[in-house]
Amino acid sequence: MPSSDVVEQEIAAMAFVHQRAGGPLKAHPLNAEDEAEVLAFLAVRPVHTVFISGFIHDNGLDSPLNRGKFFGCRNAKGELEGVALIGHCTLVEARKESALAAFARLAQDCPFAHMILGEGEKVAAFWNYFAKSGRTQRRVCRQLMFEQQTSIGQLEPFVGLRLATPDDLPIILPVYAEMVSQESGVSPLEVDPIGFEKRWMRRVDQDRIWVSIDNGHLMFNAAIMSETPDVIYLEGIYVNPEDRGRGLGVRCLSQLSSDLLLRAKSLCLLVNEQNQKARAFYEKAGYRLCGYYDSIFLHPKG
Repeated sequence: MPSSDVVEQEIAAMAFVHQRAGGPLKAHPLNAEDEAEVLAFLAVRPVHTVFISGFIHDNGLDSPLNRGKFFGCRNAKGELEGVALIGHCTLVEARKESALAAFARLAQDCPFAHMILGEGEKVAAFWNYFAKSGRTQRRVCRQLMFEQQTSIGQLEPFVGLRLATPDDLPIILPVYAEMVSQESGVSPLEVDPIGFEKRWMRRVDQDRIWVSIDNGHLMFNAAIMSETPDVIYLEGIYVNPEDRGRGLGVRCLSQLSSDLLLRAKSLCLLVNEQNQKARAFYEKAGYRLCGYYDSIFLHPKG
């Protein structure tokens, strides 16, 4: 695989070609001086842009931690019509289909593109352009976006819920890896064990993982994947099968949600459409359906 610097240079060169070629919109790389404008653009739809905004809040527009490159599309007046992160996880927020088309052309040649994630209709439109490159789908998952804006009220407190520490990683990493494997069909512990551990270690350092562990037995886990001033996106929510059916998971999640709503206007999470038990669990914890999402996992380029 080419180095990230080489890949970014290649993508930037492609963007320059598209600008020279003309067309209704121009795609161009974004940098630090664009950050305030980009965040304002994304804040118009804070829940549906929490993934892409979260990367910017955490890392800025130009960082290897984004595992990709940020691009913008502007109209003839120079106004933003779309923002995209093109890379390992490709995320797009576009107000015009011509912006989707411009971003798809850039993404076609990204050698390390692994997944396309977004609202169902936008992902379908993006794919119509992206697929012309010959890239094929390895797996497609329909997911439901659930949101909570108000705490469901006091349930019996759960004393054992706490922030994770580095010592907890050997217990929680296999659980995260299994979740990723079930969704994507690829285990990160097999293809990228060092990077996978580093990314989750960073979340521990950021105080973004909560666990309930009793004598080495993981009962509950939840993590913040993305956070903006308006929205927090949760993932990695896990209740041990041995502890299900007795209200532990709902108590932990509702307690955590109540605390997090003190620092954000809403919380959201994704759940696989086929997972009826998980849907019922989140609804019981006060979450409500607010959108339909698709994840497209790609075969490697070439």
